[in-house]
Order: sequence, then C-alpha cells, then structure tokens
Amino acid sequence: MRIVTNNQKIISFAFQKLTSFLRFPVIRFKEHSFYRHLRFLPAGLLILLYSCKGGIQADQETPTRGNIRITADESFKPLIDSEVFAFTHLYTNAKIKAQYKPEFDVINDFMNDSVKVIVTSKKLTEDQIRYLRDTLVVARTVTVAYDALALVINRNNYDTLLKYDDIKDIFLGKKKTWKELDPKSKLGNIRVIFDNTKSGNIRYFKELYDIHENLPENFFAVNNNEEVVNFVSRNSDALGIISVNWISDKDDSTGMGWVKKVRVVGVSKPFFNDNTYYRPDQGWIYDRSYPFVREIYLISRESFTGLGSGFIQWVASDRGQTIVLKSGLVPATMPIRLVQVKK
Repeated sequence: MRIVTNNQKIISFAFQKLTSFLRFPVIRFKEHSFYRHLRFLPAGLLILLYSCKGGIQADQETPTRGNIRITADESFKPLIDSEVFAFTHLYTNAKIKAQYKPEFDVINDFMNDSVKVIVTSKKLTEDQIRYLRDTLVVARTVTVAYDALALVINRNNYDTLLKYDDIKDIFLGKKKTWKELDPKSKLGNIRVIFDNTKSGNIRYFKELYDIHENLPENFFAVNNNEEVVNFVSRNSDALGIISVNWISDKDDSTGMGWVKKVRVVGVSKPFFNDNTYYRPDQGWIYDRSYPFVREIYLISRESFTGLGSGFIQWVASDRGQTIVLKSGLVPATMPIRLVQVKK
C-alpha cells in the first residue's frame, strides 16, 4: 500500500494542469495574454517543488529525528557533551549541535528565537515569560540536575577549609588577604578568578550576597571554566569559582584531569559554628549541606513535539539521569539513595 501525502497531491495536480495547458494549440496562447508569460512556468514549478520539499522536511522532524542547535551555559559543557553524544549515537537520524556561551548570551539567544532549546541555571523571569506569551510562545522548563559552585585553590595552598562568613566577606570586599582567613598563611592577597562577567557563576554569588555594585578590585574574569582551573593551577594566591561539573573525580568523567590540578575547598554551613565543613560532593549537594547548590534547567520554546523535546525527555529519563550521576552532579528526576561508607 502506498500512502500519498498532501504535498505529493499538490505536485501531481500541478503537473496535470501543466500537461493539459500545453495541449492547447499555440494559437490559443496568442489569443490570450498567457503566451508572453509562458517562459515563467519552469521557474514557478521549481519554486512550487522546492516549497513542497521544505514542507516534507519539516514534517519529518520527530523527537528522535531531525537537525537542531541548542545553546548551553559553558559551565555545563562536560555534561551536555556527554548527553548529546549518547543521544545521537542511539538515534542516528538525530543531529544536535551544542554551542556554549555565558549565561547572559544563552538567555538572549532564547528570547530572540535563535534557538529552541537552552541549558541554564537561571529560570526565565516573569517579564520574559509574559513577553513570550504575548508572541504566542509557551516556554517549558524541566529541572534535570543539581549542580554546585566549587571553590578551588592552588595545590601549594593548604587553606582547604573556609568558613561561609569568610567567603561572604571576600565577595563584599571586607577580606582581601589569605592571612585574614588564616593567620598562619604565608600567601599574600587573594585573587578571585571567575569565568566571565556575563556568567551564571558570578551572577549566583551576586544574588546570594545581594551585591548590586561592582565586585571588589581583586576579582578577575577570564573566558571560561577551563581557564579558571588553569589559572589557579599556576598561581598559589588564586581562589577560583567553577561548576563542579568540571572537576568531578568520577573515573569516566572528563573532570578527572582537572581535579588533579587544583584543590577543592570545603565550606561550612551558614549560621553554624560547629567546625564542620562540606565539599561539593554528590551526597552534600543532594542534602544541601554544601551551601552553594543550584539547579540546571532545560528550557524549550518548541511549538510541536520535535527533536528538542525528545532530547529534553532523554536527559530527564533514566538513561540521561545516569549520565548526570556519572558526571558528578545529582540527578533531578530519578530516586537517590545515600550510602555512608565507613573507613
């Protein structure tokens, strides 16, 4: 049985009309004004055929088939690279090109309709959602993982435990030297290194500590999380801010090489003075003992169930969440079981 689509019916109808039209004697053309326009028929047919072909290609996009671009916060590159690789190798007719930018540019791409799907740690504001609704666009947000912002130091720096209040004082410019944190420290000024002035990493801390003015003069921006790790690994006075996604110590994670370059700082809970410190490990991210935890969202503006929607469903599924777990992050849509290991 052969199924004839609407596009095929249109093409067949056009050719039937052309054939019957060409059967008329040439004199008929001269009696009408059609004669001088006959030379435009081939071009018109090509346009019609091209339009019908484009419609067929659009109809062929499904949750596991098609070709799309997504924009993701650069902080989540290791995770998204792994998710895209697994998804496109399972569904070979799916082509997903991920581009990585600072958070500010990611949101702009979405609002300008440059991409249909984004990965970010920032939800859309009420004004942004209202603007999209006014243009008949519904944004769908799915939480897929929990991330943490890790503080990293040089391997020659042994101040691996920092109090929450001390970190707050650093961001507020009240403490600028390592000796103010630890009188025994032999290091000088603290140089705080973050990935980008438009990044979600620094935006998180500015919102957390209610900072509306410029950051202190000892804060420096580079270009991405990778450069933060490299800078800290070369400078003993540096304090870096990165997504824990980049320094996971999982054996099959891309972060294994990064974690060997730096030390990860343990941080105390706010309002607690029990001298207990927590690293951004999965268990402490899950129960929020580590204070700097945030969510990772996949946001779509697709008007139909296309490849973007299929990719989001994949990341939120058991297989996609397993990749989240192996990336050193905490899955958001699968059950978590904490196991305490005694040495």
